[in-house]
Amino acid sequence: MTDHDTRFRSIIEKLKGSNHKLTPQRLAIARLLAMSEGHPSVEGIFEQLRDEFPTMSLATVYRNVMLIKSLGEVLELGFADGSNRYDGNKPYPHPHLICVRCKTIVDPDLESLRDMSKEVETETGFKILTHRLDFFGLCANCRPIE
Repeated sequence: MTDHDTRFRSIIEKLKGSNHKLTPQRLAIARLLAMSEGHPSVEGIFEQLRDEFPTMSLATVYRNVMLIKSLGEVLELGFADGSNRYDGNKPYPHPHLICVRCKTIVDPDLESLRDMSKEVETETGFKILTHRLDFFGLCANCRPIE
């Protein structure tokens, strides 16, 4: 079983455990979130599912993403311009690399950042509840050839 399948099953189990119906639309949204590597927006999810569910509204997608987020199965990334993107693969705080030109979002696997929360707690006396660490730049496709 792939990690994407595991993520999808985890989302479905949380939905079942909280007595939510597993409608075809909800299952499709959950699957897309679990399978996506690109941190989709609600509008992006809507566009990807529009042909399969022509009567589904943008509001339906939004409500379902918010439901899945409320269950702790999606991480919301809010941006200063008011847009939001969603990570269904890693629904816990982790760093992101964000291209300022094409808006691509990548999840780096940085071993050195794993214990940062513990170090910050020790240094400051804070109890860290969550965190967000984003790096902004130009991806390899957008960066000028040097």
